[in-house]
Amino acid sequence: MSDFSPGQRWISDGEAELGLGTVLNCDARSVTILFSASQETRTYNTRQAPLTRVMFGSGDRVLSADGWQIVVDDSKESDGLITYIGEDKQGNLRELPEAKLADTMQFDQARDRLLTGQVDRNDWFDLRFRTLHHYQRIEQHSALGFSGPRIDLIPHQLYIANEVASRHAPRVLLADEVGLGKTIEAGLILHRLLLNGRVERALILVPDSLTHQWLVELLRRFSLNVTLLDETQSQAHGSYNPFESAQLVLASQGWLFANPQRQEQALASQFDLLIVDEAHHLDWSEEGSGPGYRCVEQLSAVIPGLLLLTATPEQMGIKSHFARLRLLDSERYHDLERFKAEESHYTEVARAIDALEALPDEPSARAHVSAVADDRDSQALLATLCNEEASKEQQDTARAQLSEALLDRHGTGRVMFRNSRRHVGASPSGV
Repeated sequence: MSDFSPGQRWISDGEAELGLGTVLNCDARSVTILFSASQETRTYNTRQAPLTRVMFGSGDRVLSADGWQIVVDDSKESDGLITYIGEDKQGNLRELPEAKLADTMQFDQARDRLLTGQVDRNDWFDLRFRTLHHYQRIEQHSALGFSGPRIDLIPHQLYIANEVASRHAPRVLLADEVGLGKTIEAGLILHRLLLNGRVERALILVPDSLTHQWLVELLRRFSLNVTLLDETQSQAHGSYNPFESAQLVLASQGWLFANPQRQEQALASQFDLLIVDEAHHLDWSEEGSGPGYRCVEQLSAVIPGLLLLTATPEQMGIKSHFARLRLLDSERYHDLERFKAEESHYTEVARAIDALEALPDEPSARAHVSAVADDRDSQALLATLCNEEASKEQQDTARAQLSEALLDRHGTGRVMFRNSRRHVGASPSGV
């Protein structure tokens, strides 16, 4: 049991913001503390009082209720009360009884709490340490972000979500056929990026008819609280930027695309990820672009991550497909005619990637790969893959790196993910 005496100064362990408290009265069972700075009075059980005695040591700077302060050199105790002795700013030696300490002194900083002896019990510290250690293990788990959502995952969704969410700032086109779960894939990617800290703020643009469906699905399946923003809510914020009102913002494309002022506010809001559903409706041509395409183009230029969702990446025509890719990487996809020329070689690249699986057992497959892998680095990887003296691990590593290199240099394999019912085999339940 702590010894309490009227006039002593104590601070609350759980409510440090109350400031410095003074013992008003005490008996064998209870103690009453007045926190003058916050005009609060608390009564505690003396056996379990969550209080810490304020005791300053040599070198501490303490403030009096009258506004002057001293640097403590020494102290003395009488009848349970401490008197501090030290020099003021003028160098004069003065005494300051603890009852005269300023009530406004705060002890919410770690250093102040340590110096005043306001520390938790060792078992509490150990519990927090073990909790943080366990949380760190969870964050490093390969299934982080995939096990929590209330959905039944199928392999292609898990593969796409894991591949895209593993990138630092993903910019991809999700182009599965209708009914194969593009919304689920986008939700999984967003969920994992939020958990691993790569994304803190996201803007989701969907057609007007799908806003409430997205709102409900993100909450029901992923427990993501998304703010649905429209003109009425935006006006309620007055001069304040409405896009700054939440971390996750959902807005209809029709509303935002038709409102240049709201577009400027969205551009200034520093989002980390932009998700655009039904992206094939964005009109683009070499002669000019529609307002929706221009809006997404401006947003994608300042937002690091971009997910475009469409079920018809190529059915809308080569120009429309090129326009989507141009949003993802304007430096690589900058010329339509060059893109058409590259596309004519995609079959050859696909054949070369398939041939990688046959190496080094089938030497004839090397010709298919060598015709495409014409740069120095790719040729070196191919030589390692075909080297009979190389270990299986070295060959597997070379095969994976060469496949990645071919996808990066040729085609859209790194930026577009597309599955069809013919390959998946069954349609997932859900969106």
